[in-house]
Amino acid sequence: MKRTLLFLGTNLAIVMVLSVTMRLLGVEPYLNANGLNLTSLLIFAAVMGFGGSFISLAISKWSAKKSMGVQVIETPSNSTEFWLVETVRKYATEAGISMPEVGVYDAPDVNAFATGMSKNNSLIAVSSGLLQQMTRPEAEAVLAHEVTHAASGDMVTMALIQGVVNTFVMFLSRVIGSLVDKVIFKTERGHGPAFFITMIIAELVLGILASIIVMWFSRQREFRADRGGADLAGRSNMIAALERLASLHPQPLPDKMAAFGISGGVGGGIKRLFMTHPPMGERISALRAAQ
Repeated sequence: MKRTLLFLGTNLAIVMVLSVTMRLLGVEPYLNANGLNLTSLLIFAAVMGFGGSFISLAISKWSAKKSMGVQVIETPSNSTEFWLVETVRKYATEAGISMPEVGVYDAPDVNAFATGMSKNNSLIAVSSGLLQQMTRPEAEAVLAHEVTHAASGDMVTMALIQGVVNTFVMFLSRVIGSLVDKVIFKTERGHGPAFFITMIIAELVLGILASIIVMWFSRQREFRADRGGADLAGRSNMIAALERLASLHPQPLPDKMAAFGISGGVGGGIKRLFMTHPPMGERISALRAAQ
């Protein structure tokens, strides 16, 4: 609840600061006089920005099951499934959340992810490759990591962050488009072609810059999930799990699940700015240094 209020409050504060700045610079009166109402535009951008983000969150479990072929364990049919369900149940109880759905998807890569509308309505899924290639203590650490994601409300947090940046990408791209159209191309009534061309270009550029912000939050959240996994499953087990992942070079999950998996892609330079996960070496070092 605190996290939700924090980001909603942050969004509101940014809107207010932006609105005041526009007024002081004389931009809002100019745009209003020329057919662009900033208040209406902000409402439109917020509805569209947050609407898309929360619709995606609302269908995240359904989408994950369909796209990844996750088979939810309703009743364990073997010792591995029984261990998997009971391990998640144990960590969920310790983390103070409702029991997540637990599932397995068929993939040779070693990975796992958490998703869901809220911390008490989540799904923890692991790949068949993880069950085959990790020891039980290592796999338990991965499950603890994913339970921490769910317990921390990371899915909601990311949806809020994405909603904030979506709102401002849509808002600012239209403001920039209108300014170029009115000031440079001198369009007096309605919007000319320059508005739409500039708006599309601005959306692309701002969208790329906004994704850098979202990915930075995603990487910070991974460090926290590693620490939470260490608290639940033991630091040595969490470090061992990360070291095993580093040695296996697992493939990242599809885009919609990538941010909530145990492992992300690798990269350096500019590519690093767009990584959902920090490099494995940094995560291991941070966990070793944690007291």
